Amino acid sequence: MLIKLTGGKVYDPINGVDGEIRDIFIKDGRIVTPDPSDKVGQEYPLHGRVVMAGGIDPHSHIGGGKVTIARMLMPEDHMGHEVARTDLTRAGCGHAIPSTLTAGYRYAEMGYTAAFEPAMLPANARQAHMELADTPLIDKGAFVMLGSDDFFLRQLTGKQDFSAIKDYIAWTMHAAQAIAVKVVNPGGISAFKFNQRALDLDEKHVFYGVTPRDIILNLARGLKELGVTHPLHIHGCNLGVPGGVETTLATIRGSENLPIHLTHIQFHSYDTEGDMKFSSGAARVADLVNKHKNVSIDVGQVMFGQTCTASGDSMRQFVNTRSADPKKWVVMDIECDAGCGVVPFKYRDKSFVNALQWAIGLELFLLVDDPWRIFLTTDHPNGGPFYWYPHMIRLLMDKSFRKDMMQKINQDALKYSSLPSLEREYTMYEVAIMTRAGPARSLGLKDRGHLGAGACADITVYDDNPNYEAMFEKPELVFKNGELIVKNGKIVKVVNGATHVARPTYDPAIEKQLRSYFEDFHTMRMENFRLSDDEIVNGGRGSIIVQPTGARTA
Repeated sequence: MLIKLTGGKVYDPINGVDGEIRDIFIKDGRIVTPDPSDKVGQEYPLHGRVVMAGGIDPHSHIGGGKVTIARMLMPEDHMGHEVARTDLTRAGCGHAIPSTLTAGYRYAEMGYTAAFEPAMLPANARQAHMELADTPLIDKGAFVMLGSDDFFLRQLTGKQDFSAIKDYIAWTMHAAQAIAVKVVNPGGISAFKFNQRALDLDEKHVFYGVTPRDIILNLARGLKELGVTHPLHIHGCNLGVPGGVETTLATIRGSENLPIHLTHIQFHSYDTEGDMKFSSGAARVADLVNKHKNVSIDVGQVMFGQTCTASGDSMRQFVNTRSADPKKWVVMDIECDAGCGVVPFKYRDKSFVNALQWAIGLELFLLVDDPWRIFLTTDHPNGGPFYWYPHMIRLLMDKSFRKDMMQKINQDALKYSSLPSLEREYTMYEVAIMTRAGPARSLGLKDRGHLGAGACADITVYDDNPNYEAMFEKPELVFKNGELIVKNGKIVKVVNGATHVARPTYDPAIEKQLRSYFEDFHTMRMENFRLSDDEIVNGGRGSIIVQPTGARTA
């Protein structure tokens, strides 16, 4: 059946469409250019409505061990945020750390059709994918964590041939069914276990003798040569540390023009001016990002209220336990390959530090010129829950609203930020880039994030409301694979999304070395470590989309 969406104002940056009145046709779950003989079976008049591709969240912690721990650690987060069972939806709960079901419902009701878990430990990939599979309505995928794992660090220490390092990266992506690779506090998670309490960019790991810079450059080069579309996803050194901006700047300058993505960069943009020795370094970071076209970022915007931070960065999370609210936390080692830190936290608008964190994130949004290289995130749930996105969009599109919100926070904090002087307002086209087209391009989702012929019919329709928060909070219609799943902000049909993976080629000879390593050091055999396609497909309940990769030379 041919479906016609008639007369909407279309924002489709990948195809250069900026607010044009257009008709969109859907057939068999895809956007099509109809044949003159095709007859429209169903029509939706969309005059006066805004039409975009479904939203894509490129960094949201929604599955895996740390999220499960956070859900168990914070039962009070569930109370008052229950989702009742209906004829269509199953019961769920949670505010800062919603259950799998609730997360899927809330994303779809907000107009999002894909979200990506950015920190999946290889040893925990099976559980992570089970939780992602239990998250309804949206597409998903996961970034596998490397950079503090013993096998990789041994490769660097032993100066193994670079082809073997690439083989290990590619093999791990296959084994964990990942779409990309993330490094968290490069080498720092491992160094913490050797009683190092900090590890800067050019500081050597006390045991392996390698630096975070070594780790970043090897992983970034490996992914480029393997043809993985999404750049190395970097949670850098010195997260949350006043003065950590210097490490961020050095990381960008030292990237050797390799593609890199700096994640939740707000937490890495702190300078040391003023009596509190805490100030914004956002202008310096934005200036360098603007000059380095090989760098993309997401912000990790802080929003005020209760949340629960969850990270693989056990080194920094151990320090953050002093600020836990409520006073409970978990910091742990995982298989000697990574870490996990879960620390509840409450951001307060009258706190100097929290207010400045809020301002720094907005500065970055407003100072980075290219919306194709900056993505809308809260680092859910670390800076706040993902359903703050409509509020964030209004802060960026409406400078009067932004100035009103500035009046409600700690005023001393604004003295150490350029935010009060920034007049920029995002356009609807720029919002469509930042929340749809940019993430799709960065992740290699060639048939998502746009509304051209051949694209998957993931489409969101909004009322053209001057109150942008209200507009983006409750879309009128959301289509997933051409099926109407949300109407007037409410679920009307539940479907399952796909899992996106990347499978770069590797030499199977790496498995001989890995098998021996697993026998000596791991708690499971190599064959059991790998996650099969059948486990994701699960009798037809799920599906896999393999992103194309092709080996490239440096």
